[in-house]
Amino acid sequence: MTKARLDGMVALAGGVFQMGSNEHYPEEAPAHAVAVDPFWIDQTPVTNAQFARFVSETGHVTLAEIPPDPRLYPGMDPAFAQPASAVFVKPDRLIDPRLGGGEWWQLILQARWNQPFGSGSSIAGLEDHPVVHVSFDDAAAYAAWAGKSLPTEAEWEFAARGSLDGAAYAWGDQLAPGGTMLANYWQGTFPGENLMTDGYERTSPVRTFPPNGHGLFDMIGNVWEWTTDWWADRHADSPTKPCCAPRNPRGPARSGSHDRHQPGPAIPRRVLKGGSHLCAENYCRRYRPAARHPQPIDTTTSHIGFRCVVRTA
Repeated sequence: MTKARLDGMVALAGGVFQMGSNEHYPEEAPAHAVAVDPFWIDQTPVTNAQFARFVSETGHVTLAEIPPDPRLYPGMDPAFAQPASAVFVKPDRLIDPRLGGGEWWQLILQARWNQPFGSGSSIAGLEDHPVVHVSFDDAAAYAAWAGKSLPTEAEWEFAARGSLDGAAYAWGDQLAPGGTMLANYWQGTFPGENLMTDGYERTSPVRTFPPNGHGLFDMIGNVWEWTTDWWADRHADSPTKPCCAPRNPRGPARSGSHDRHQPGPAIPRRVLKGGSHLCAENYCRRYRPAARHPQPIDTTTSHIGFRCVVRTA
């Protein structure tokens, strides 16, 4: 661990805010008052160039570069006991998104942070795009190397709101005011039609879209971001009075975070925040500060990244 470099970070004074929402997906409820202490947060998601420096200096090997252990996954096809990661592949036709992610997610052998689409691909020309195909442990290793930490869900949401407490989006209550694209998300009918009104089919360079009220970029869209909190299907009920707001909540226990309806081994899940370039109006309207999503810690994808914090207390 090194001493944290605060350049490229923004200092937030902390305070009390309304976390969650009662107006959208059920896992965002109930809206409740939360207090967070002062902290610094990266202005942008960690980029490919930044992650490349980390790997160069430490020799870190990411989860996507390690073959899965068949003993941990009974019944796994031996053909998949190779390094791989999940990549979004747009269907060549319009399909009902309710059919599930198997219609557009493919496990691509050799897909990893520096080969985002598998063998033969590279991050040349994508140096200022967010790094993807990183697991929670990969993100935590980077944060430790940088002398930083990963944010809690409460810290992340406080930062994303940009002082617009209670607004639907990080910039107000309209998704695209005046037709202006303010984040990298999906325009068109997901998953087969991408109009690219925002100019990007996949990830975009950080700082492409305007910052929020705290001067932070890409808190919404582009890539989902890891937080340290374990997943629960809803927020815990808590007092609504600011005087009684929980301070620096750290979420539920790991033991209850796995998907009980999923066959196979119980894989713990962390909370993702912010949505990604795959969130659309007809599917996964999670391009909002209150939105949240569970992610198994053993899975990497082409639309998940992270940013770091430094707590000043």
